[in-house]
Amino acid sequence: MSGELPPNINIKEPRWDQSTFVGRANHFFTVTDPRNILLTNEQLENARKVVHDYRQGIIPAGLTENELWRAKYVYDSAFHPDTGEKMTLIGRMSAQVPMNMTITGCMMTFYRTTPAVLFWQWINQSFNAVVNYTNRSGDAPLTVNELGTAYVSATTGAVATALGLNALTKHVSPLIGRFVPFAAVAAANCINIPLMRQRELKVGIPVTDENGTRLGESTKAAKQAITQVVISRILMAAPGMAIPPFIMNTLEKKAFLKRFPWMSAPIQVTLVGFCLVFATPLCCALFPQKSSMPVTSLEDELQASIQRSHPELRHVYFNKGL
Repeated sequence: MSGELPPNINIKEPRWDQSTFVGRANHFFTVTDPRNILLTNEQLENARKVVHDYRQGIIPAGLTENELWRAKYVYDSAFHPDTGEKMTLIGRMSAQVPMNMTITGCMMTFYRTTPAVLFWQWINQSFNAVVNYTNRSGDAPLTVNELGTAYVSATTGAVATALGLNALTKHVSPLIGRFVPFAAVAAANCINIPLMRQRELKVGIPVTDENGTRLGESTKAAKQAITQVVISRILMAAPGMAIPPFIMNTLEKKAFLKRFPWMSAPIQVTLVGFCLVFATPLCCALFPQKSSMPVTSLEDELQASIQRSHPELRHVYFNKGL
């Protein structure tokens, strides 16, 4: 072992205190930084090597603490915390802002016709399906059949919801009509996330003690994890889909957009993007990534197993996903 960096920095946990909202927000502003999607495979592999080497007690000469933490966050932004696999680029949380600002901006611009609603809701729910699968909790893979069924069910249910809501608002004011995409997205999240993570609800997700020792799988932990993610995702979408409609409704009455109507989409995308830069990390921070629940809230069989092996344990921990 060489270098001046101490070997006992706990890079298994985030740099900031995750028991506070501010600490979690600092963590997620780093995790969701859109600049991370510009990193090359070489940079990602180098970050993985630095993290893995450090955990083995191998410290390169000259490595500073800030460089170590930077490597950890680059690694965390691209590799799944449970499986260690490199995540699909558009499924990473660092891709949330650029992808969502484009899709959401277009959903809110082209909402007046059924074909446009159908197309953009399908694009949005297909993207969400990728994100939900990529950021699932646990390390149990879905089979191809399970994944295909989940995708078709999630996108069909979400798109049908959007079309139904759109049909109900044909005779309301344009301003109210602009909120249809948000209502559809909120409803669709309640469908898409549980369906894409249905295996967790069937077989459970890993629960551990505070040191990371695996104790078993729990479907009750999975229900809590998925509920928290659904709430976060709905609130994450709210500012970008609730604030721009008021602004666009005013701007479209002005001479500028009447003269240059093609500017409506770029302006709306920019407004959504500005909201998402803040809403994405702040809403991810609403609940700890490493969530916990009392042992007494687990399934009876798992409770009995834990009480036999760890009689002093009062809470278990699990990765809730994002």
